[in-house]
Amino acid sequence: MGLWDKLVGEFIDVIEWVDDSPDTLVYRFPTHNREIQMGSSLIVRETQQAIFVYQGEVADTFGPGHYELKTDNLPLMTTLQHWTHGFNAPFKSEVYFFNTRQFTDLKWGTPNPITIRDPEFGVIRLRAFGIYATRIADPLQFMKEVSATAERFQVGAIESQLRKTVITRLSDFFGEADHPFLDYAANLNEFSAALGEALKPDFARYGLALESFFIENVSLPEAVEKVIDQRAGMAAVGNLDQYAKFQAANAIPDAAKTEGGLAGAGVGAGIGMVMGQTLGNAFGLGGQGGQAGQPAAGAGAETKIMVRCLECGELSDEKARFCAGCGNKLRQD
Repeated sequence: MGLWDKLVGEFIDVIEWVDDSPDTLVYRFPTHNREIQMGSSLIVRETQQAIFVYQGEVADTFGPGHYELKTDNLPLMTTLQHWTHGFNAPFKSEVYFFNTRQFTDLKWGTPNPITIRDPEFGVIRLRAFGIYATRIADPLQFMKEVSATAERFQVGAIESQLRKTVITRLSDFFGEADHPFLDYAANLNEFSAALGEALKPDFARYGLALESFFIENVSLPEAVEKVIDQRAGMAAVGNLDQYAKFQAANAIPDAAKTEGGLAGAGVGAGIGMVMGQTLGNAFGLGGQGGQAGQPAAGAGAETKIMVRCLECGELSDEKARFCAGCGNKLRQD
């Protein structure tokens, strides 16, 4: 390499950034030990902004476009370096590119449950998670508050801070809203929009815009969820007394058919009376009246004793010798 080629190589004549990563917010153009040639090309692509920094002071800012660098479009740099009009010598400056596109599908979630007072369940512990999207809205503010002079600043470097901001606002929001937990779970869109508005000023302090915010899920500890399931089950049952009677009536035929169940337990004629009383209580026949031909319990009428056939399960009068259902012999005379 000749001396001229070496000297030319020390000067920068094209300044641009082709983003080669999915998560870079800020990129510092490599100008170490090199000078920018006056008249060089500056290429700022869509979703980018470029800032020139001279000796620690922010100078000129460029939006998307193709620029030829000269004193006319570097007014602040011209002032800082005391250039005369028509200055054409190379100069030194740091150049930072800011990625202003949206960064989507950023996740947030509660590392620990949030304790709040619920109008229906008392003190409960909530968990929540979701996603959000953000972008750099004010590159100068972002540089001052966050990225400073980093050579490459990526989303991961600020995600933790943003998640903590979300959780803090979420805790305040749930604590002050005074809505029942069931309202949160049923109206996630409305609460996402309200919480997103509350978060926008926090993001703006970093030079960021909160483009979208979603609460995907709000949940309770497993033990509390079981209690809610039980409550829902009770509500579905309705009248618990009637439900218990219905369950008792359904259980009797099943027990009779089971080997070793009621019919096979050797209880004899007494089982028929117990089963008859159970059915009567289950269907309200033991109160003030019963079915036609059956006297009410406690009305002075004689209790009719029934026996169940061990072969087919049919009920017959205790005095019957043979089963009316299958003809099986019920007793020995």
